[in-house]
Amino acid sequence: MDEEPTVDAFMRHLQVCLDEAKTIADGKEREQRLWQLESALQEAIIYKNRVEELARHGIDPVRLVAGDDHHTPAPAPKKVEALMTGHVHCSTCRAVLEPDLAFCPACGTQK
Repeated sequence: MDEEPTVDAFMRHLQVCLDEAKTIADGKEREQRLWQLESALQEAIIYKNRVEELARHGIDPVRLVAGDDHHTPAPAPKKVEALMTGHVHCSTCRAVLEPDLAFCPACGTQK
């Protein structure tokens, strides 16, 4: 195969699978399989339309976006949250503290 499969080829494949699924003898299994295939077909249509819309606006739909290296870390959990979850977190590195240790197992900070 020289070319990569396209969304259109995938949609045709799903249509063939839909036709085949209609012959499943067990009613519950047939209904579940038809539902799965119809959902996949709808998602393929949504994806195809979205890619075409982005292309019309000159946006590359498969361009990888670099992560934000300058994000602020999540705030440390509050005492109430720690009590509710049953875990106490290190004030330095936010790792979960073991109740039987007097220090953080991740960074060594004393409790």
